[in-house]
Amino acid sequence: MPVLNLTTAFVTFFAVIGPPKVMLSFAHLAAERSLPQMRRLVLVSTLIAAFVGVVMAYAADYVVDFFHISDESLQLAGGVIFFIYAVGLVLGTRLGTEEGARTEAERPMVGALRELSLPYVASPLAITAVLVESLAKNTLSWSTTIAVAYLSVLVIDCVCLLLLLPLLHRTHRTSLEVLSRLLGLLLAAVGVELFLDGLGGLGVPLLRPHY
Repeated sequence: MPVLNLTTAFVTFFAVIGPPKVMLSFAHLAAERSLPQMRRLVLVSTLIAAFVGVVMAYAADYVVDFFHISDESLQLAGGVIFFIYAVGLVLGTRLGTEEGARTEAERPMVGALRELSLPYVASPLAITAVLVESLAKNTLSWSTTIAVAYLSVLVIDCVCLLLLLPLLHRTHRTSLEVLSRLLGLLLAAVGVELFLDGLGGLGVPLLRPHY
């Protein structure tokens, strides 16, 4: 997935970690927390996600060299992880529920950040996109472009979440469950697409429909 400039990089990251992809996860957490707690959670999780994304943007070459991995391997792994996460949404299963419940009771903020790890803080799709796009050009200016595009999307996420927290806080749990299953189906398809892109990059012949 080649990126040529700041605008197309921004569009790429908005597609994989924009507000529609993370809002539902925050809505589930908002149902059990006060608005001040949720505002703090939004700010803290966004800062951590920003740190992870920027580090990956500048360290992409070192990461892939150290682990001896290719772009295609990243796409395959990212697709599989995100597909498993999406299937959990469809089935109404929260991965690591027992450990998460213990952490939640002892340290609510830590437990909440743990639940946000896959969809937001270290999204497999987002990290895969950052690494792959950073490797498109081996220059410092290009890494900066990727970092700026990624941070811009996170700023939009943060603003949207802060503005919509009162609405998310009042959303009925039944509605959240229905939306979770619908979003899980769509995200599973995104994970499959990323996996297929990885296979295509490895030269595996794929039959795709013509529209």
